[in-house]
Amino acid sequence: MKKTAFLLTAAVVATAISSCGGKNPQPQEETVADSSAVVMINRDSTLYGICGDGSAMNTLQLITDVGDTVTLSIADANDRGQCFGGFQTGDRMAVILKDKNTARQVINQSAMLGDWVMPNPLDGSSEMGIRIQEGGIAESIDQPSTIYRSWRLFNGKLELVSVREGGAEVVETNLYDIIYIGPDSLVFKDAEDTYEYSRFRIRESHVNIQLEESSFDDFKM
Repeated sequence: MKKTAFLLTAAVVATAISSCGGKNPQPQEETVADSSAVVMINRDSTLYGICGDGSAMNTLQLITDVGDTVTLSIADANDRGQCFGGFQTGDRMAVILKDKNTARQVINQSAMLGDWVMPNPLDGSSEMGIRIQEGGIAESIDQPSTIYRSWRLFNGKLELVSVREGGAEVVETNLYDIIYIGPDSLVFKDAEDTYEYSRFRIRESHVNIQLEESSFDDFKM
């Protein structure tokens, strides 16, 4: 009797375990996969570094932030108009790779630094713009309604974080496609608008004053 009761109990326990396993599959693998997908979406694939003196017209020598020195062909990026800002030794560069030896996009971060302005659309006589500084710092230039806080390059796009003043501060993060970077021009766009900036220059004012020659009558009392 005791042996028979033990066998019956064991069978019941085994059936219960089998039943629970069938009704409640473990979700760990799905959770891990979803987490990995989020990481990949938010991952910046940009290679950052300093332009080395071994660079040439279609070759970029990059001393990466981790200390490696790599030589990349930029001919493909040049042909597709994806080299922005040129480069010279010592410039900080951001590169999107096509493969381990070829650049798909090249951006000169050093060329982006500075004060950039455009005519104020509400008042053509004044200017407004953005100040892009080292360390990811961004500031507004004569834009009281929009306060820029930071900038960075993310997967080949310009990311700007700003705050719009109003009843409550609203933080905005916007991504822009870079169109052009030159010595005096910075152009980028989003899905709706294109923003064309010029590098701010202190304008010297020249007053054309013509002096008449003195005559004897000027000294009469």
